[in-house]
Amino acid sequence: MQRGPFTGPTPLVPEDLYAEVLRGAARRERDRIELAPATLVTTNTYWGRLHATYWQRWTAVPQVQVSLRAAGRGRVWLMASDTNKVGRAVAYADVDGPRQVELTGAIDRFVDGGGLWLEFGTDTGELTVSGVEWTVQVPRPPRPTSITICTYNRVEDCLDTLQALLDDPVALARVALVRVVDQGSDPLESRDGFAGVTAAFGERLVYQRQPNLGGAGGFSRGLYEATAGDPADDHDVLLMDDDVLLDPEIVVRLTGFAACTSTPTIVGGQMLNLLHPAHVHITAEYAEPEKLRVGRPVPGALEEGFLLGRDERLLPVVQERRVDTEYSGWWSCLIPAPVVRAIGYPLPLFFQWDDVEFGYRAREHGFPTVSLPGAGVWHADFGWKDWDEWHRYFNQRNGLITAALRTGFDRRTVAATVVELLAQYLVAMQYGLAATLLTAVDDFLEGPQILDDGSVAAAATIRRIRAAYPETTAVPIAEAGLDPREAVVHLAGGKPSKMIMTWLKRAVLQASGRVPFRSGMVPAGEAHWWHVALFERAIVTDMAETGVRIRTRDRERLRELATRGVRTVRRLYTEGPDAARAWKAAEPRLTARETWARLYGEA
Repeated sequence: MQRGPFTGPTPLVPEDLYAEVLRGAARRERDRIELAPATLVTTNTYWGRLHATYWQRWTAVPQVQVSLRAAGRGRVWLMASDTNKVGRAVAYADVDGPRQVELTGAIDRFVDGGGLWLEFGTDTGELTVSGVEWTVQVPRPPRPTSITICTYNRVEDCLDTLQALLDDPVALARVALVRVVDQGSDPLESRDGFAGVTAAFGERLVYQRQPNLGGAGGFSRGLYEATAGDPADDHDVLLMDDDVLLDPEIVVRLTGFAACTSTPTIVGGQMLNLLHPAHVHITAEYAEPEKLRVGRPVPGALEEGFLLGRDERLLPVVQERRVDTEYSGWWSCLIPAPVVRAIGYPLPLFFQWDDVEFGYRAREHGFPTVSLPGAGVWHADFGWKDWDEWHRYFNQRNGLITAALRTGFDRRTVAATVVELLAQYLVAMQYGLAATLLTAVDDFLEGPQILDDGSVAAAATIRRIRAAYPETTAVPIAEAGLDPREAVVHLAGGKPSKMIMTWLKRAVLQASGRVPFRSGMVPAGEAHWWHVALFERAIVTDMAETGVRIRTRDRERLRELATRGVRTVRRLYTEGPDAARAWKAAEPRLTARETWARLYGEA
């Protein structure tokens, strides 16, 4: 169910995420490591250890066997830890010449935390280790697994991901087929390299073109096709983004774990940050739909955790304690076919919250989700993406839809959340973002019919609406025409203690124009609403730090959006519960196979 690689898929990835040289010197290859004399190497790392606590909690597997090839002179230990990171030796083997090593460890003392890993040591001799495999007895014959990659105008990224799979025959052997759902205007098949990839995959690659229905439409196509016939012929589906840096080892680990769970379980890979590859985004998440909050760290989870770091006892950060997630993002996530058969298909939300809603719906039906440590993909850092983008509409609208379907829809909480967001956007001169929010609320109140086209029209409409607001577009700083006398950097002070009073003061300043600063630059990390509201014109660094957004006080827009906001929030409070009931009544239709068949042009 996993192998023991010693390096990553590229030198851009730190080797110590796989194995760490505690003393001495070692030469690494992907499947092999050579230890010099007086060297100690550990695999108590993100990719190197078996996260046994997840295996004991979610499977009934009693033990694991580790096998490897060794040559030279040294010793191999199978190590274990408990919840508090206290290590112990489970088994060992001495090496004096070439031999096959097999060690067995019980998965029996890890309910709350702990793991298993290998250590290799030498004294006066040299030692070579290769071919590390961790194996278990599966409780039942596993279902076939297919991979579905949804792509939209990321041709080179998608080809790289496909090539990474081809370069690892062992991982590729775990999947029955790879399906690429291409929704872009720049199709994959237009590239010369696609022909070579297609030939290498042969019949195991299925390439499908379809209209752009967003990530929900692309990923749902994989689930739709994998459950098209008799349940005996179903495939589990491993959903995967097109723009990830892929270590194919994740395919082995997700399929291996899913084959052993006691009940059908959604198994998610963790998101590692592409710009900062030693960091994990969030290791276990929950959402608060009524507050439009997603991606909240479960207590005890790592948030932007540094995987090469040490805790206060100088012990490695290895996710020792088990932390159970409530859903998993679909950057790399395995969904068993029985889950789809039992709960239906994802909602046609285009994208944003589709994975969250599906995960919570699965939980309601008794199907858990596991965010599996040691199985990750490198994905563009969320912290370097600016939220003032067109897709914010889907985040807000789909959050409301999820609240209607998966919560009691407390209208006081929902309305208060919209009021808070709108108030902050307006004083921070984010007029386009305010219009985006109000459009999302209006469309939610319109009811389930807004999803009849898979949200294709909504995607075009929100772009057109936002185009009228200049601050929604980032411009290169060299093209911003900044006067150095008016572009002095202003840092924010401390967070105010009385937020409502602070907002009232800022609102008066913005409405009257009596702001302290006529113009100035605000770094991305300082762009809090209470700070930006102090400017007549704020030049705010985009979160990606590739350019700036220029926010300018517009009294007429402020009045117009505030007036509209009052009407919209009043409607949300009075009509929201009825809208929520309409969404709930439409759920069987929205999640039915027939809905996707119609959107795919097959009905």
